[in-house]
Amino acid sequence: MFIIKNANILTMTGKNREGEDILVKDGKIAEIGPNLTTPQGTKEIDASGKTVMPGMIDPHTHLGVFEEGNAFEGDDVNELTGPITPELRALDAINPFDVGLRDARTKGITSVITGPGSGNVIGGQSYAIKTKGEIADEMLMKEEPVGLKAAFGENPKRIYSSQKKSPSTRMATASLMRKAFFEAKEYQRKLEEADDDKSVDLDFKKEVLRKALNNELTVRAHAHRADDIMTAIRISKEFGFTLSIEHCTEGHKVAKQLKEHDIPAVVGPSMTARSKVELQERSFETPKALYDEGVKFAITTDHPVIPIYTLPICAALAVKEGLPKEEALKAITINAAEIAGIDDKVGTLEEGKDADILVFDGDPLSVESNLDYIFISGEEVTS
Repeated sequence: MFIIKNANILTMTGKNREGEDILVKDGKIAEIGPNLTTPQGTKEIDASGKTVMPGMIDPHTHLGVFEEGNAFEGDDVNELTGPITPELRALDAINPFDVGLRDARTKGITSVITGPGSGNVIGGQSYAIKTKGEIADEMLMKEEPVGLKAAFGENPKRIYSSQKKSPSTRMATASLMRKAFFEAKEYQRKLEEADDDKSVDLDFKKEVLRKALNNELTVRAHAHRADDIMTAIRISKEFGFTLSIEHCTEGHKVAKQLKEHDIPAVVGPSMTARSKVELQERSFETPKALYDEGVKFAITTDHPVIPIYTLPICAALAVKEGLPKEEALKAITINAAEIAGIDDKVGTLEEGKDADILVFDGDPLSVESNLDYIFISGEEVTS
């Protein structure tokens, strides 16, 4: 148990609090308010003149799955033996001792979504984890996966054309995805019409796709270019699954369509070189364009594409291009939590939520500010 006193609190609920206190008990925020009584024996942290905010969240990473500095031995991000692999689970590849996870927690990124890469048309299942822990199962924020990775554009067709396999075009990528969901839909129909469970052979892959069709899993679609974004939207409407657009590099071109279809976006990595055609229009102006259109969005580093600790810098650069600061902070806290489906636990400072709390000595988006305290589930982070 501990209490943070006299803090300027960025709650990320739309109502900030000046000079108030936060009481933490059993890893949760127990109370927020002015002049709280410090329970006997409770550690007291004086946060006078300091800024307190929720732990930051990156909703699209490969932390623990694509380890830093371990080359082939630590690269478990893409199973490039077939383009449709929904059955794969990132949980089975997470190494809690990846140095990227240490970088995340010591720089205030307290929770992330980590998952497969974009080599396959359907790549597998992503998980929400805290960045502190030594056993992957104990780092999970939800036992079940929070997303199904799909990919459009350059990556799948480049990889499989080099193997002389399909897809080698965007048409084939879309076709393979449609075929997978069509077969899963037919499989579901047979299960629903079956007299008993034994009259239809269970299918491991189709069981995962069924969850997406039933909106138990969000399809998180890698799509940079505007036309690929629209293809993802088109297929999601055909099959009725919940969609988020990941990367959304040319989202500024189709912001109206994203708003019309109520599809959120995870933008980034924007602080990277234009290493392929899809990235030619990458810009920190995209978040502002999405905000202006009313699209819910978050910001990502896509770690290890760019280091996880640059997440607040990416938010700050979006502010420099016209995004309001409050919206930039939302993009790495509550918006990220809502898009990831973990906003019941994190993303804001509210009573009953996990005590993922950061104490800054200045502006959280300034590179000159220091983190005086980091707490994950009420435990102080030192390394």
